[in-house]
Amino acid sequence: MKTIQTYEAYCFDLDGTIYVGDKILPGVINTITQLQQLRKHICFISNSPTQTRQDVVEKLRKFNIHITAEQVITSAYLTAQYVLEHLSTSISYIVGEAAINKEFQDKQLQTTTEPLHATHVIIGLDRQITFDKLNNAMIAVRNGAQIIVTNPDQACPGPSGFQVDTMAIAKAVEVASDSTIEFIVGKPSSYFAEHIVRMIDVKREKLLIIGDRIETDISLGNLAGFDTCFVLTGASTLEQLKGISYKPKFIIKTMHELYTALTSY
Repeated sequence: MKTIQTYEAYCFDLDGTIYVGDKILPGVINTITQLQQLRKHICFISNSPTQTRQDVVEKLRKFNIHITAEQVITSAYLTAQYVLEHLSTSISYIVGEAAINKEFQDKQLQTTTEPLHATHVIIGLDRQITFDKLNNAMIAVRNGAQIIVTNPDQACPGPSGFQVDTMAIAKAVEVASDSTIEFIVGKPSSYFAEHIVRMIDVKREKLLIIGDRIETDISLGNLAGFDTCFVLTGASTLEQLKGISYKPKFIIKTMHELYTALTSY
């Protein structure tokens, strides 16, 4: 029988699981330190389109958690990777923040600020969204561009409660352009799952996903064949879990419970 401390690889969501805003969550530092001492594979998987992989490395370093960019997947990074692998000749109009633009630049992907030149519209969370940017995205799609969305989150937890996330913006463009979204890159997509396996290189049954969102983290495990651990420090609640047919293998209140299990390993 599998127990929570016997996996070879542990993949952690970030917002609501590792931290909220600039506040580290209880038990996280001890848990990550213990996993590193046990020489387990560790990765961090986030639907955030506002962080590059290096941004995550630097943020975790402030909490005295030391990792490399190769241990991180963000939706900003993975969207650029998807375009590189599947749409390498595309010209993208980006609705999003600096992280998406940086990941596209690093991969030397073509972008444009002219909506009529775009073959694709890339949509991520943009906290400086303007009418002109939304309107240009609509114009691009009405003239044949396809919509690629970084992540399916409609809202995300913040220090003061929930805030608007990517899908709220993507739906506005979809409705205004009388079109449909072509592809969503982030969790729980099969593309995201495949990239985790490629990065970690362990069998799926030996990898545990730890996250706070039923519709992304727990659903990812259900769709991709990963075991999951639902942590009650973020977006989803136990009450919401009651209405879901697929269930996580483990449920913990905070990361302290995982740390306690690991120290008895």
